[in-house]
Amino acid sequence: MTEACVLIVDDDVALLQALPQTVRLRMDGVVVDTADSGAAALNRVDACDYDAIVTDIKMPGMDGLELLAEIRTRRPDTPTLMITGHGEHDLVVEALRGGAYDFIQKPIDREYLVTVLRRAIEMRELSRRVKQQQLALERHVNDLETVVEERTRELRHTNEVIESPLPSLIGPGAQMEKIIQQMRQVADSPLTVLVEGETGTGKELVARAIHYLSSRREKPFVAVDCGAIPDTLIESELFGYEKGAFTGAHQRKEGYFQRAHGGTLFLDEIANVPLATQPKLLRALQERQVQPFGSKEPIRVSARIIAASNMSLEREVRAGRFRQDLYYRLNEFGITLPPLRERDDILHLANVFLPEAGLELGRPCRKISEAAAQVLLRYHWPGNIRELKNVIRRAMLLASDVIEPEHLAVMPVEPLPARSATACREPPETLVSLKEIADAAAADAEQQAIRRVLQVTGGNKSEAARLLRTDYKTLYLKMKGYGIDAAPFRNSERRGGA
Repeated sequence: MTEACVLIVDDDVALLQALPQTVRLRMDGVVVDTADSGAAALNRVDACDYDAIVTDIKMPGMDGLELLAEIRTRRPDTPTLMITGHGEHDLVVEALRGGAYDFIQKPIDREYLVTVLRRAIEMRELSRRVKQQQLALERHVNDLETVVEERTRELRHTNEVIESPLPSLIGPGAQMEKIIQQMRQVADSPLTVLVEGETGTGKELVARAIHYLSSRREKPFVAVDCGAIPDTLIESELFGYEKGAFTGAHQRKEGYFQRAHGGTLFLDEIANVPLATQPKLLRALQERQVQPFGSKEPIRVSARIIAASNMSLEREVRAGRFRQDLYYRLNEFGITLPPLRERDDILHLANVFLPEAGLELGRPCRKISEAAAQVLLRYHWPGNIRELKNVIRRAMLLASDVIEPEHLAVMPVEPLPARSATACREPPETLVSLKEIADAAAADAEQQAIRRVLQVTGGNKSEAARLLRTDYKTLYLKMKGYGIDAAPFRNSERRGGA
């Protein structure tokens, strides 16, 4: 035992001289202090953290039990041994209850004294090590908690960046900055928002961003493509239906309005809602309640409405295909997205999509070459942002390190003026494979067939799907992919019947 320090307390001068000598002789490296009273012992205890204390119980003034109580208050981890007289059983019990480590009876067996004292010092050392380890563990846990909190904040920020559509919309120009400002202004207001813009300009991204920026962000965001729902089903899909409301209604079903309760309902391609359903939609928006098909009681709903259209609803109102009162109810706050060909952040968006595509496809691609950048800038982008994203994904599959013009071969380059102040040179001649030629020819034939059938049906997509022997949703997705709008065919039918 080394560097241990012991305090012996007794009013018996002879014991106060003999016991320290015994301890020093039989325990190497132990420092022994003495005190002849309880008061003197407390002064020593305040000045030094002893490894063990040995005290007599019966002393004038402050006795050993009182001293034990003070030691337990000031140095609760210090083991205290009590010296008792023969037959003082009650005092021994009281001392042990008071927290004494052990007791030594008079006359003192010096071998026993040394054994018990050594065990007490070892216990004190063990207790000290355990306490140090606990403190170290607590510090480690606190450090880990700090790291976890920091990491959680980082992950939360990362998730916010990933989940929020804002980063992919913001470019270096002022065009989208104005859109972002409008989204921030309207986000926490109760106004219904109408987002207009060509197909692929990011209308749903804007709707999700408004939802994310609002106090409803923790509630559902429900997106409905009104153009993908047949006219005969749209009412029950929007407002729900009761069990037995019609043939095939085997159980009750909530509509999109109910699913979006407390959150945001995004009605995409709102111009496709049939005229017969528009009054019921207007009523739902005005009264904030819906009546499921087959139900006698209306249901209260609280959903923020954001509508979107790839055609001008004002023009549709003038043409008699959209109710004016519904248009005004939807257009409480309007946002118009410019087509990609009119924006000055094409390369910014391309570089945003580049790492996303690399992560999705598991392929590294460092950058877009200047020549490829010129190809991107000169293209007219009929499919807008959606088309740009797909072009980057396809190019990522072909490129090994840098995207070059030949990796953009699937995208025909049209002779539009360059929009970059940097030196512009014509892209090299594109290389087209036989498969690409065949795919392009098939796609062209498919588009022509769809257009001819829509001409015949006057823009009726359900009838067109029947004539083309495909389902409604497949036709709708094909039309959306090719950028074919049914409205002009309805217009031609009206003109033909005039």
